[in-house]
Amino acid sequence: MAMMVTRALAAPASVAAAVVAAGVVLYVRDPATSSYIPCPFHALTGLWCPGCGTTRAAGDLVRGDVSAALSSNVLAVLLFGIGVAAWMLWVGARVRGRPLGFGRPPLWFVVTGLVVSAAFTIVRNLPVGNMLAP
Repeated sequence: MAMMVTRALAAPASVAAAVVAAGVVLYVRDPATSSYIPCPFHALTGLWCPGCGTTRAAGDLVRGDVSAALSSNVLAVLLFGIGVAAWMLWVGARVRGRPLGFGRPPLWFVVTGLVVSAAFTIVRNLPVGNMLAP
């Protein structure tokens, strides 16, 4: 039984290890003070894409500065939280020996994600939404 649980947790543990490794890199080389690959969309257009500020937000979260992370990219922080919740559901399902239960996302979910992402991009590039810019 223990061997089956250990084997079942191999994939979630690998994902956790990769996230921890990325967190260590962000902790050692702070995105706020180091140069990482610049956003090609921002470099070409001067506009903020929905991902602009995500690396800084992740670096801020690694340091425990949630306020700074939210000011870098509030959407990314929300998605990080959803990712952690999904990972926890995955681990729980694996421990119970059940499938995760997430299949193909419904069309409304995909459309909602695209609309939220587009709205976030538009608003953060308007003067009224400059508080959403990184």
